[in-house]
Amino acid sequence: MSSHLEMLKSGRLMRDGLLKDCDAAAELLEKVEASDLETVRVVFADQHGLLRGKTIAAEALGSIFRSGLNLPGTLMLKDTANRTVFPIWDGRTPGVMETMSGAGDMLLVPDATTFRTLPWSPHSAWLFCDPVTRDGKTLPFAPRHVLQRAIDRLAGLGYSLTVGLEVEFHVFDLKERALEHNEAGLPGMPPQTRLLDQGYQYLSDQNYDRLEPVMDRLRRHARALGLVVRSTEVEMGPSQFEFTFDPAGAMEHADNMIMFRAMVKEVCARQGLHATFMCRPKVDNTASSGWHLHQSLVDAGGNNVFIPEAAGTLTPQASAWIGGLLRHAAESCVLTTPTVNGYKRYQPFALAPDRIEWGNDNRGAMIRALITPGDGASRIENRVAEPAANPYFYIASQILSGVAGLEGNLEAPEPVETPYENAERSLPPSLIAAIAAFEAGELFQAALGTDFTEYISVLKRAEWKRYLATVSEWEQQEYFSIF
Repeated sequence: MSSHLEMLKSGRLMRDGLLKDCDAAAELLEKVEASDLETVRVVFADQHGLLRGKTIAAEALGSIFRSGLNLPGTLMLKDTANRTVFPIWDGRTPGVMETMSGAGDMLLVPDATTFRTLPWSPHSAWLFCDPVTRDGKTLPFAPRHVLQRAIDRLAGLGYSLTVGLEVEFHVFDLKERALEHNEAGLPGMPPQTRLLDQGYQYLSDQNYDRLEPVMDRLRRHARALGLVVRSTEVEMGPSQFEFTFDPAGAMEHADNMIMFRAMVKEVCARQGLHATFMCRPKVDNTASSGWHLHQSLVDAGGNNVFIPEAAGTLTPQASAWIGGLLRHAAESCVLTTPTVNGYKRYQPFALAPDRIEWGNDNRGAMIRALITPGDGASRIENRVAEPAANPYFYIASQILSGVAGLEGNLEAPEPVETPYENAERSLPPSLIAAIAAFEAGELFQAALGTDFTEYISVLKRAEWKRYLATVSEWEQQEYFSIF
């Protein structure tokens, strides 16, 4: 291993203080050298929580830990259609954007702890990286960096966040991929699909038995990646699945969510299936998918500070955390629900929230409190997000909102019993309303700075403008004949 250490110590990443753990990197290189691995996918999670990167030969992995990997910085400047929506040719954009002018490079810095051999492609592996500017400076909107800042902020108060994932998604049979020349574009046409099974048989064992071969394949691959699956379930809608995972730390589960989504889509594609984490697919008789994030606060001694002393009460920390989440829910929605489509889920009487409120074990409320004296699993469940959310931004929004509650000594209001029939504030009804709330809010500007908030605003406004420019089927049906 000494030869690898010597090589790494003479490289740019060590010289500039960018490589986190030289010993772990050297140990990984030794392991790869002795393996049958052929390729490594050197990737990063982009602004949408999608993996991008290059695949290198396994024997070239040492160069990645020595010098990093250069990729076009424009990869961080694209909307969901892969259009670059920031100016890169004017030569005048100030600040960090200046380093990306002319479609210049950014630098990927590898994290050895994220290395995973891919069980569905065992000759290959993933290696997650953090993007920085080409001169090694922090990108203020790089997703893992944003979440780490939030984690550090919470640690400064003597706490850490434990989270649990509860993720809904659809898996369809693939009838036809859209591969005709006229079906390509920015974005391309979606594939044609059909159901794997009928729906509206929530938690039906018969439905599960029919879906079990797919459930098993996804569960086994998730476990092979190190993701501890707690349950695999038949959700409400046709061809709708739900996976839940054991609790873990904030960064660990953010990485896990990225891996899980990518794994599900890649494994299903190899089986002639189409998996989607889109909130509400435009197919007949569909159901919306949500992403429920369970949260508990742990002190320096490892104690869950959400456990109350008496039934029907909240600890000061739990009350403040809920108060912060509620106060900043509207401005957080652009991070918890970042797509146009996600707001179609906020419907009353549909086991999804439509207002900013909390309740005791109430699945209609935005925040569902599962808090009982003596229960070490006491926690709150935020039901606001869509499964397409960038997990780093989503979890960071929860931490920063909770921290604001703790620092401001906020208190939770009275819980609701009728979540769809009260005077509580409504969640933003559309992406543009969420963007406006984000821009008017002060939380993220103060915690993450102008570079981050302006970046999110430009990115999501570009998506909204494209949406408005598209003539919908509703408009065609409504106006084409009568006018």
